[in-house]
Amino acid sequence: MRTPLPSVVCYLAASFFGALGQYLYKSGADRADSPASYLNPRILGGVLCYVAVMVLFVVGLKRGGSMAALYPVYATTFIWAAIISHFAYRTPVTVGHIAGMALIIAGTALLGS
Repeated sequence: MRTPLPSVVCYLAASFFGALGQYLYKSGADRADSPASYLNPRILGGVLCYVAVMVLFVVGLKRGGSMAALYPVYATTFIWAAIISHFAYRTPVTVGHIAGMALIIAGTALLGS
């Protein structure tokens, strides 16, 4: 049974929102100086991103997606995180990072087939 494309798209979007949520947690934590300031807009935005991730998981599975095919797609979160980190923090993307990203994509393709 093939996993429907809308399910894959839901999990790909979830992977982006997961990485964006991590960025918002990090940038919100950088701005927090006391426990009371942990509820700043960036951290709350990260929480909303994770709510979106869970909703997209449910929608993707409800549309007939196979867990064995979809969860590897969520592993692309690591790729999104590297891209966001590069643009937000000027983190270098090395040849090793690119090789790792290629392995994630190849592994996702293999597990999803």
